[in-house]
Amino acid sequence: MLLTAAEKRYAITGGAISLAGIVLFVSMATFALLVSSGEVSISEAVFDAYILRIVRFTLLQALLSTVLSVVFAIPIAQALARQPHFPGRIWLIRLMAVPMGLPVLVGALGLIGIWGRQGIVNSLLTTTGMTEPISIYGLTGILLAHVFFNLPLACRLMLAALERVPGEYWLMASGLGMRHGSVFRFIEWPVLRSIIPGVAGLIFILCATSFTLVLTLGGGPAATTIEVAIYQSLRFDFDPGRAVALSLLQIALTAAVLGVLALFPVAGDEGPTSGKAIRRPDGALPGARLVDCGMLVLTALFLGLPLMSVVAAGLRADLVKLVAEPIFWQATATSAAISLSAAVLSLVISAALVQARHALSQEGKRGHCARAFFAAMGGASSLVLLVPPIVLATGWFMALRSIGDASSHAPVLIAIINALMSLPFVMRVLEPAYAIHQRRTQRLRASLGIVGLARLRLIDWPALRKPVLTALSFAMALSLGDLGAVALFGSDSFVTLPWLVYSRMGSYRTNDADGLALILGVICLLLTIAGTMRQSTKAASHD
Repeated sequence: MLLTAAEKRYAITGGAISLAGIVLFVSMATFALLVSSGEVSISEAVFDAYILRIVRFTLLQALLSTVLSVVFAIPIAQALARQPHFPGRIWLIRLMAVPMGLPVLVGALGLIGIWGRQGIVNSLLTTTGMTEPISIYGLTGILLAHVFFNLPLACRLMLAALERVPGEYWLMASGLGMRHGSVFRFIEWPVLRSIIPGVAGLIFILCATSFTLVLTLGGGPAATTIEVAIYQSLRFDFDPGRAVALSLLQIALTAAVLGVLALFPVAGDEGPTSGKAIRRPDGALPGARLVDCGMLVLTALFLGLPLMSVVAAGLRADLVKLVAEPIFWQATATSAAISLSAAVLSLVISAALVQARHALSQEGKRGHCARAFFAAMGGASSLVLLVPPIVLATGWFMALRSIGDASSHAPVLIAIINALMSLPFVMRVLEPAYAIHQRRTQRLRASLGIVGLARLRLIDWPALRKPVLTALSFAMALSLGDLGAVALFGSDSFVTLPWLVYSRMGSYRTNDADGLALILGVICLLLTIAGTMRQSTKAASHD
């Protein structure tokens, strides 16, 4: 046994406490929704024509966004895989990471700058004689924004799968003289087919629970999703019954989608390899290179122009005046405190769960209870997908409303909700790194008898410092740019940077909103870059 009895006991106890805390926080919010609902609200939610129309639109926009993101990601991933020496390839891959670390509200402003009524695209179309330019608001804008944020995610996952194809496959394809169609049919498509269900399911969940994009670009009741309708029911109509009914519908919808996703098999390995260099036969032809280069240039423009628009519009604002305003520093201090608290809490919970799962994995034979406990700790991070942040915020709003002013507890609630929102990413960063570290060091550590703080200082921290800081920086960026949980509680006395940007947009102070969005985007991107700097350096060295 490589863990002492005390180490195992402490690890499992910490994991149990963390799991119980997550379940209790989510369950209390859900219970508050159920208690506040009543039979009348539920029956109205099932048969009310307005709510059914919202559900249909939520599913429609999520389905269309998923299809567009996946379909367009396939040729882009193929082009990147076929052209390993494309000029600026590593920078394009890095550009694809930017939307994942960019606050959604900032990205929406960038898209408005390019595709809005006064944007570059519509200005060019107007010069050609078109009287009705493209409308960024409504279903069109929502789909465009979802593709902007989710296409890079799908593309990076597909590219990683294609790059894992053994070099022997391409050697055999060259020997057989395979053309592009045959390469796609026999090599690329089997690989992509194995990961597309998981990628599509993840994107569908993200789009079905989308809040900030739909709130900004929805364009009215005809383009409203369930989460936006929850916000409107509490913030503007103050109809708690409808908000509770919509929240329960959102939980049922996400549970059904997650249940369907669980039926798909996990993508497997592509096969053994002897490590031969990859030399694809379908990327060297002049026609293929021209098409691939054109595809990659269009992708760079699609992703890069909105970011450039954010920078240009932000620089036109009076940044000195904005920074000098007391409300800016109040919002910055609030956002910093919440994001740091949320990131640290997410890190502590994840570390406890990871250590407990590792302690249980050391046992040779595990009973049914131990296996269930192991699986429950692994799935704890997925609870935020089952009960999205706006639903959690609604549940706690209803719970605290009966005992006093819910807004007085807003900072603590938002920090906890953002910590849970960051949990899936933090777990994915920490668990593999911790498992590798333990395999490399646990036998030597056990033989030397190094335990406690000495183990943390001499062995664990030096090896795990970089993944811990990576997880911390990403969790802070996610929390800093979040508007979902803040939207219910935002007021003159409780202001975060995203809420300040949104309130300036609502009061038609667009120059101020652009300047604040630039500041917020730069802060979040700096945090994201700090977290990926080591990985980017490695990628560049191997490119």
